Amino acid sequence: MRKENKTVILSALLGIVIGVLATCLVVRVQENNRVLRSKLLDWGKLNLILRTAQENYVDTIDFEKVTEAAASAALLALDPHSVYIPPSKLRDVEDELSSNFEGIGIQFNVPNDTAIVLEVIPGGPSEKIGLLQGDRIIKVDDKVIAGVGFPQDSMVRRMKGPSGTKVTVTVKRDSEVIPFEITRGRIPTHCVDAAFMIDDRTAYLRLSKFSATTASEVEEATGSLREQGMRHLLLDVRDNSGGYLDQAIKLSNMFLYNGQIIVSTKGLHSPSQVMRADGKGPLQDIDLTVLVNENSASSSEIFAGAVQDNDRGRIVGRRSYGKGLVQEPFYFTDGSAMRVTVARYYTPSGRCIQKPISDDYNYDFYNRYESGELVNADSMKVENGGIIPDVFVPMDTTRAGAFYVACNKKATAMRFASWFFDANKAKLSGIDSYPVLLKYLNSASLEESFLRYALEKDGLKPAVGEWEKERSYMMTQVNALVGRYSKLGDQAFYHLYLDIDDTVRKATEL
Repeated sequence: MRKENKTVILSALLGIVIGVLATCLVVRVQENNRVLRSKLLDWGKLNLILRTAQENYVDTIDFEKVTEAAASAALLALDPHSVYIPPSKLRDVEDELSSNFEGIGIQFNVPNDTAIVLEVIPGGPSEKIGLLQGDRIIKVDDKVIAGVGFPQDSMVRRMKGPSGTKVTVTVKRDSEVIPFEITRGRIPTHCVDAAFMIDDRTAYLRLSKFSATTASEVEEATGSLREQGMRHLLLDVRDNSGGYLDQAIKLSNMFLYNGQIIVSTKGLHSPSQVMRADGKGPLQDIDLTVLVNENSASSSEIFAGAVQDNDRGRIVGRRSYGKGLVQEPFYFTDGSAMRVTVARYYTPSGRCIQKPISDDYNYDFYNRYESGELVNADSMKVENGGIIPDVFVPMDTTRAGAFYVACNKKATAMRFASWFFDANKAKLSGIDSYPVLLKYLNSASLEESFLRYALEKDGLKPAVGEWEKERSYMMTQVNALVGRYSKLGDQAFYHLYLDIDDTVRKATEL
């Protein structure tokens, strides 16, 4: 939204915010000018604007529409993370963190304008009814969604729904067209995307968010890794935007020693708090390296800051996002809510995690790129917030040449993986061992097949000498995308992708 548009909305609509937020606050506006002038200093101005608009606007005011806009604009004026959540969005927002969705229980991708089932979630409604990995979804109820440019988010909305309701999903399986009537149910989602051994003593665990099940999932995964010989853990919170505070505290507690500070909070109207480890964590004897980048935020930064300030492990990567604001939810009788910043987070040594809030706050990534921070450790500034890594790993901007960029624009590698799976479904979908998968991929002539596919389907061909530079980078991603169609799923994808992951390589060298 342009700055001048925000100004117009704020100045014209802020008067409605009292009604939107469903508080019982009513400020009596007196008729004499002296009282009106004094009220300009507090919430009275909002009522004055409301009354003036109601009494003078040319048409009947749509109060619901105006108040929704006013609420969003009012909270935006506080900080970028204080938000109003309308009734239509509240359930989705809370489900995302609670690790439970109501729907049919599949993960899918749309590489060629058709949704392809990547995973049928174990124990979910789709598995019980017989949907399979690789099925192509062509209709949801009576709505054709394949080959018509149907938006992916609209596909999700049509398949999701309350537990107990029914939806008919028609799929194409080989040459067969099969309708499945599925009764929607509660679908658990997971935040540990992958957990596996890299070598005899080093394990890798990728954590995508801090949901209600984070601590229990990590404890279960690391228990299995310990049985496989784990003595050193690479815990990857890159691109993890955070989530529940209590889960960040529980995760930190797994590694820290008794009495060590995890995080503290301070706010004008919020009592200061200091959270400490209780010394009962099961991973206090495990060497730890935490991987962060410019998209690691909130709970990810609390965890990384606790590890760093207590000298419990190394932080490797690039400066984290810098979101250190405590949001408290307030719920209203119309089904809406707001999340308001009530305090700031501070690391054990007293560093404020939050980065400065300015007019170009939302363009921080571009500012970091322009300043050279993403490729030069000397450009990182402590005063800019976030967690400064102990070991800096620059972003590699040299490996993506013209052919790679062109393939990326057309999703050539993703579409090739889908095409390859169709041609090799019987073999690929049965592989459940990483060594077996590697052997299969190495013997599948993927490089030759991919280059032929890129040329025939998209008219793309690397220039002379270009493929030699891009080959390793491109083919690692192709292998990872193809491997995802095995029974190993994301476990295979992330394991294969480590071959070109500079941050993981640096962490293992240390």
